[in-house]
Amino acid sequence: MDRNNKGLGTIVIIVMAAIAVILVYRSYKVITAQGAERGKEILGAAYEQAADLAVKTYIPQVYYENGNAGNGDIFERIVQMAQEQIPGMGAEEEEEGKETEIIEDDSTEAAILEENERVIQAKITAENQQKIQQDSQVQPEQTQKGTDEQVQQTSSFNIVNPISLEQLQDYNFLLNNFFVVDGNTSAEKSEINLDQLWGKDMKISDDTSGPKILIYHTHSQEEFADSVAGDTSTTVIGVGEHLAQILRDTYGYQVLHRTDTFDLVDGRLERSKAYNYAEPVLQQVLAENPSIEVVIDLHRDGVDESKHLVTEIDGKPTAKVMFFNGLSRTSMNGPIDSLPNPYIEDNLAFSFQLEYLAKQCYPDFTRCIYLKGYRYNLHVRPKSILLEVGAQTNTVEEAMNAMEPFAKVLNSVLKGTNKNES
Repeated sequence: MDRNNKGLGTIVIIVMAAIAVILVYRSYKVITAQGAERGKEILGAAYEQAADLAVKTYIPQVYYENGNAGNGDIFERIVQMAQEQIPGMGAEEEEEGKETEIIEDDSTEAAILEENERVIQAKITAENQQKIQQDSQVQPEQTQKGTDEQVQQTSSFNIVNPISLEQLQDYNFLLNNFFVVDGNTSAEKSEINLDQLWGKDMKISDDTSGPKILIYHTHSQEEFADSVAGDTSTTVIGVGEHLAQILRDTYGYQVLHRTDTFDLVDGRLERSKAYNYAEPVLQQVLAENPSIEVVIDLHRDGVDESKHLVTEIDGKPTAKVMFFNGLSRTSMNGPIDSLPNPYIEDNLAFSFQLEYLAKQCYPDFTRCIYLKGYRYNLHVRPKSILLEVGAQTNTVEEAMNAMEPFAKVLNSVLKGTNKNES
């Protein structure tokens, strides 16, 4: 049997050698007659045919898996098969293509923050200039025209749950009925003090030369129970625009609504540094619009799925709201020097006066003033608040409905009429 195989092999070699000689001779003739390029084409075709024949004869699996002969992918498939069959071959390329977790050192993190700040600032500058031009086209007289009667009709309150200021002189009563203190911080009597909370003047100036209120969203991607994917009008951004429209149309304020996505970096949700990304943009907007006195960071809360933060106001299902304040102080380490806020007392007074009026007019509307240890960019203006509108279990309609009573309360505090109501 071996002798026969050797004889057959010898015959195959002789035949292939003869074919090679013939191919060389024919190529020579063609090159002589038609030039070198045509000779290369014939040699190339002969090479492909020989390769197909060899692969078909000795590695039929590759030939038939490849689908057709002479397509140039055969040898790539041979290499692929070798990588699959021989352990370790090609492993390095696979690892290079795999997404890996990146642990950032301080310098890398700083570089990322700097780059995000640069990109966001470039975007905000262009958008803000456009917005300023739009606002400048609206004359103060036009903004105010027709709103005086509306304001008069909507500014009066029905006090259904009177709370006397005498009751609030008691620190414990004040703290327990208006505030919730997070475990990471502590409330001090010097801050939770009625004379200070009520005594600060929260009225805004009558100057109509520019926007008075800024609304933005540190967490722009927060949605509600029935939000539509991709439709920002059904997220906190939509709720913010609804609030802006009420403040403009009903109360005559010039409002700047920013819709920047501070919690979306390179298309991915990134909330851990959203406040860092937002701060330089806020500072730029306020520098370009020094008339702004009120800054509202509008969010929605996250709660247990079994909770539904809803009440009824004027016959409408309405999401409950919560005011959120940072104290730049933790129980463990004391004041956070790296997060200074010269307006902590003003921030607290602003939240308190809103909460106090709301509790008397809409007893089940507000949840509390939540105190936590950090700053949350409330240092940018004395009248800065972080407003939580409902939670992920509320519907878009409930969140939208909450903006009418909130706007009414806000207007009263900004006009100073809240102290006449109490």
